Amino acid sequence: MECNLSSARVAENWTPASWKTKPALQQPAYRDAAALDRALTQLQALPPLVAAWEVLTLKRKLADAAAGRCFLLQGGDCAESFADCTAPIIANRLKVLMQMSLVLVHGLMLPVVRVGRFAGQYAKPRSADTETRDGVTLPCYRGDIVNGSAFTKDAREPDPQRLLEAHSRSALTMN
Repeated sequence: MECNLSSARVAENWTPASWKTKPALQQPAYRDAAALDRALTQLQALPPLVAAWEVLTLKRKLADAAAGRCFLLQGGDCAESFADCTAPIIANRLKVLMQMSLVLVHGLMLPVVRVGRFAGQYAKPRSADTETRDGVTLPCYRGDIVNGSAFTKDAREPDPQRLLEAHSRSALTMN
């Protein structure tokens, strides 16, 4: 199977807002729709976390990996927390990814494409909207991008400002 950039097409009816017309499963219930709209408007005004040329470069490298010309190594946590957005933790994650890639380069004798699964992994998919402990039912923890992990009413309330905080933490991590 040939994999190249020319075989990838964007749907003709795609727009940055077309996702809003699709069914969305596992979405948090934000109580204040106006606050959510304000946060989304602010997010849209922020600079992108990656440049278009970086996306194209990654697409080329992924096509090379699919063709067997290099090896893809993806590493990182399933979900990050805002508390882990510190220089030592980020440096350690990068160090581990680099060490793994060096082992692979020498063992496989192939170039390795490193993809860090961090700088934005702040969401956690959930199969249920709520969680019950000791007879108390609260919204489930959906990751720091949505709500807090503490099992309290205030912490578990989805907060649209966390979307902006996640963007900021992602930008800091990538820097």
